[in-house]
Amino acid sequence: MADGWAFRRLFLSESARRKALPAWLHEYNHHRPHTATECRPPITRLTNLSGQCS
Repeated sequence: MADGWAFRRLFLSESARRKALPAWLHEYNHHRPHTATECRPPITRLTNLSGQCS
């Protein structure tokens, strides 16, 4: 996971690197196809999202 964002591009500061993490996590979990989930994003495996439980 670290290779996918922390070292893929040059960050001028630790603060800039940390600021980039939320967007990368969103892409990783919501948009990136994954072979373990039949080329669907990992979020498709989550069934207990906020507001969905009764």
